[in-house]
Amino acid sequence: MLSKNIEKALNNQVRIEAESSQIYLAMACWAEVKGLEGVAGFMYKQSQEERDHMLKLVKYINERGGHAQVSALAAPNVTFKSFKEMFEELYKHEIFVSESINELVHISLQEKDYSTHNFLQWYVAEQIEEEAMARTILDKINLIGDDKGGLYLFDRDIVSLTVNSASNQSPQ
Repeated sequence: MLSKNIEKALNNQVRIEAESSQIYLAMACWAEVKGLEGVAGFMYKQSQEERDHMLKLVKYINERGGHAQVSALAAPNVTFKSFKEMFEELYKHEIFVSESINELVHISLQEKDYSTHNFLQWYVAEQIEEEAMARTILDKINLIGDDKGGLYLFDRDIVSLTVNSASNQSPQ
């Protein structure tokens, strides 16, 4: 059974994950109309992934005797000066999400809700991966600079970009 405090915190995270999905969707739309089909495809995929994260939380809340809440969402930014600015915003947002997940973990430990703590470990590992992906993308964008050929290759290759973070590797 979830405490009211944890239920409220988890429902806040539901909203954050839903807003994350909307942010990625807005980025996908912007990239698509700019002719960055690879970036758009990547963002559409990320948007769906964030929605899946939200649904996982919703199911958990309801399964633990709480009541998942669907709330109003803040409208995402829909225009960007450049694809670099877009990815910088994405990175900042992922750091924000990580901080929110860490706060949830803290609350679960304070309340001695070890089931929720255990459940949240998946999100902790996922955020390590999300931040690593965003940093890798920014590193590649910085390497490209203003090179149009580099942008073309980046747009083509981003759909298959993978990052092996420490959170998903087994010890050697």
